Amino acid sequence: MQVEDTINNDELSLYENYRIEVDKGQSLLRIDKFLMARLEGTSRNKIQMAARANCIKVNDNAVKPNYRVKPGDVIQVFLTSPPQTIEIIPQDIPLNIVYEDEDLVVVNKPANMVVHPGYGNYTGTLLNALTFHFQDQKDKTGETPKPLLVHRIDKDTTGLLLVAKNEYSQTYLAKQFFDHTTERQYTAIVWGDFQEESGTIEGHIGRSLRDRKVMDIFPDGEHGKPAITHYNVIKRFGYISQVQCKLETGRTHQIRAHMKHIGHPLFGDKTYGGDKILKGTTFSKYKQFVDNCLQILPRQALHAATIGFTHPTTGERMSFSSELPEDMQTIINRWTTYVSGNKE
Repeated sequence: MQVEDTINNDELSLYENYRIEVDKGQSLLRIDKFLMARLEGTSRNKIQMAARANCIKVNDNAVKPNYRVKPGDVIQVFLTSPPQTIEIIPQDIPLNIVYEDEDLVVVNKPANMVVHPGYGNYTGTLLNALTFHFQDQKDKTGETPKPLLVHRIDKDTTGLLLVAKNEYSQTYLAKQFFDHTTERQYTAIVWGDFQEESGTIEGHIGRSLRDRKVMDIFPDGEHGKPAITHYNVIKRFGYISQVQCKLETGRTHQIRAHMKHIGHPLFGDKTYGGDKILKGTTFSKYKQFVDNCLQILPRQALHAATIGFTHPTTGERMSFSSELPEDMQTIINRWTTYVSGNKE
């Protein structure tokens, strides 16, 4: 038997993907029992849940838990990663909930909010807030729902985040992110102007070999993982541009790293050099204007504006949109006025 284990450590870090080739001498055995013996630390219930969500395939066909494996079968398994061991303390933190039902919740996340507890951020996160929000709810089994992540956005990126309320929904929704069948559009403000109206950025993304805190682009694919970002220019201000980005993959800092790679760092992005004047002169009036804008927006100008997915229970295709946050809209308004004044 050959087992290939791929754990996504990018934007998700939330699932594991296995490929198993069954030995020629394997006797007929239910697939849930077969996988329990081979996937360490995985419960039979978790395997059955994955099968229900069509996340276990044999020879490219989805199978149920009672399928009996045969010699030569090629099994593909998609599982959400084990839950984190950090206790999530309920905290009464205001939430902007766009949609909620018994399976999932769509939240419009503000800036300066970490999504999940971790080193240096054990409280004040989105999961702390959702745990408090769920504490008086009951699911079909009479249990209190727990917020289960299916994707992430950065602390200082605003916008829509999809969170599951049970393990089946988490598996079903996370698989859509893995298969790139979700629809995600971001609005960004970046430095510089573009010659073209639209384009596609491709290049493997991985941890920088010089600084592990930032991501770098490896065009030849010698490091990192494939990443594709499509963009369209929405507004031009000469020195900066407002663009719409559509993710085909979901790597850590994907838009931020890709935009820097093509010479258009996000406005205000300290990590990738966008927090200083990159276009235009440094004469006092212009410098003061830009400095004021950076004070209004002391973060990367990035907003998760749209998210689309298939509902795990109803099968309905759902889509949600979010208006630009106040700080980004203020910057756009100010640059509109500044550019118009210079043309007069």
